Amino acid sequence: MAEKIKIDLGPVQKTMFLPLFARAAETLKAKPALVDTTAVDIVNSIDYDFSLIQGKVQNLSHAAMVMRSLYIDNTVKKFLQRHPGAVVVNIGCGMDTTFERVDNGLLRWFDLDLADTMELRRKFLRESQRRTFITSSFLEPAWLDILKPTDGIFFISAGVFRYFEEKQIQDFISLIATRFPDGELVFDASSPGGIKAANQGVMKDSGLDRKASLMKWGLVAKDAQKVLGEKVEILEIDTFQKNSGMKFSLFEKAMMAVNSALCLNYMVHVKFVKA
Repeated sequence: MAEKIKIDLGPVQKTMFLPLFARAAETLKAKPALVDTTAVDIVNSIDYDFSLIQGKVQNLSHAAMVMRSLYIDNTVKKFLQRHPGAVVVNIGCGMDTTFERVDNGLLRWFDLDLADTMELRRKFLRESQRRTFITSSFLEPAWLDILKPTDGIFFISAGVFRYFEEKQIQDFISLIATRFPDGELVFDASSPGGIKAANQGVMKDSGLDRKASLMKWGLVAKDAQKVLGEKVEILEIDTFQKNSGMKFSLFEKAMMAVNSALCLNYMVHVKFVKA
């Protein structure tokens, strides 16, 4: 038996491993909505009792992470049907394994994150001829020069933008929209109320340090077009529930209905256009 990898699941690591564990747990269900065997392999290789996480985080929080992955997977796959040789960029990739689930054998994939995250990521995942790890903040524009799309470009940002100020995200989206017209971006967002609830609930339940993990940017869904600017066209705003295939209790369904009605947490899919 291979020796398990010892890691220190501090605040940053927990932020990355929570969605990984959610995908692994979903995969092991009798009828999973999402199958991610790579996530299972990684979780099994770590010397850590993940029940410490599972016992604290509510089922709906785990489900939201799985539904987010399902939405991103489906959106990327649809883009690849039109652009099979596209460049796909995973911003703030953490321990994400979207590549393993959507790879069509033709795309060119870039995983982007900070140095400490990439050092941890390399313990479990590897680069290849079509997959490159970029060590950088997404706010530093130099890394964009590495991208050379010839058949479309698609950006993913999951669990990242909410930790930054609105102006930072506006400037970044404006930059990539200008650099890559006709490209697309999918990201998750929360209303100001959703941000407050997440900071008080999920972070506390997960044992995360609020000072280190505080979310900042709340986006009201009806104002998204105005906030994101004229260089983007909103293709879809989705509140996670559509065609997830997941089963929920009556209470959980009621909570999801509230989320949908108030648009507390949702996905945003945009296309870049020439202003």
